Amino acid sequence: MEIAFLIGRILFGLFHILFGLNHFTKLSAMAAYAGSKGVPFPVLAVLLTGFLLLIGGLFILLGIYPRIGILALVIFYIPVTLIMHNFWAATDPMAKTMDMISFFKNMIILGSSLMFLMIPEPWKFSITGKK
Repeated sequence: MEIAFLIGRILFGLFHILFGLNHFTKLSAMAAYAGSKGVPFPVLAVLLTGFLLLIGGLFILLGIYPRIGILALVIFYIPVTLIMHNFWAATDPMAKTMDMISFFKNMIILGSSLMFLMIPEPWKFSITGKK
């Protein structure tokens, strides 16, 4: 089970790190999309959310300060899910479907992020060297 936890942690952390990096490498496109959704200061918002994803993914991957990593992901997922994937406001059927898929995907990831809070610290295989 410990190896399964480590593999899951690696996958979960890398997912968030890669998507966080996208916020920096695809900044102009993501900021334009955020702006089209009515996000104020879209460039700043994309940079901030990219930072949250990087911190969340890195801290979970490495097992350092996991509660801070989880908090960063929660702070990311709640507003982003409600603002960027508000499928109930979409009029185009394809956009509505894509937003609905993204909304529920984010809710699932938010739920799994919160489940990490039940794992006693320090986590096994963390870089702290404990446990």
